[in-house]
Amino acid sequence: MPKRGRKYQEAAAKVDSDRLYSREEAIRLVKDTVYTSFDPTVEVHFRLGVDPRHADQQVRDVVVLPHGLGKEVRVLVFAEGEDARLAEEAGADIIADDETIRRIQDGWVDFDVAIAVPSMMGKVGRLGRVLGPRGLMPNPRAGTVVQGEDLPALIRETKAGRVEFRVDRTSNLHVPIGKASFTEEQLLDNLRFLVDAVKRARPAAAKGTYIRKMVLTHTMGPPIKVDVSDAIA
Repeated sequence: MPKRGRKYQEAAAKVDSDRLYSREEAIRLVKDTVYTSFDPTVEVHFRLGVDPRHADQQVRDVVVLPHGLGKEVRVLVFAEGEDARLAEEAGADIIADDETIRRIQDGWVDFDVAIAVPSMMGKVGRLGRVLGPRGLMPNPRAGTVVQGEDLPALIRETKAGRVEFRVDRTSNLHVPIGKASFTEEQLLDNLRFLVDAVKRARPAAAKGTYIRKMVLTHTMGPPIKVDVSDAIA
């Protein structure tokens, strides 16, 4: 394992790796361990008691964080005609036409979220090889394939702080909750909303302890273990 730099080691020295911190303590420590010249993203990592190899134990949902993520979200929408007009008026950054689709097929993915109307899924389906591995493929189950008045509402939510989360094959979730420059209260509010959403997404087939571990960290920062019983209370 490569040796960590001096600034990281100084930040890590502030964290007791054997201790489980309360939500408030963990948020305070996250802010106190920032040493980068940029404003890092704060993330929550969950270890879940599910087996994602089974279809009935998938964990996937979305949450709209009350204070957003602190960054501009570039939204691409696959739409045409009236749907394209609605998307543009709602603030979509890119309306994907045939030329855009060809660019994506060549590997261009300069956007954060992709949304599609059902009538465009025939064309969008050809982009799975590019969009799928990056988590950008529009999907009805994730709520990113919509039509009518649901389309502008989804675009506004996405730009305001709508976050999709999905368990990976190692039973973990990795979800951003904002920037380190947020106030402690803003990060706590976002954390509470996220934890509530993860709890609601528990599969009926999951047995035993559902949320087994929680870790709070920021970009390039040390891990801070969170007391799960406090966080889910």
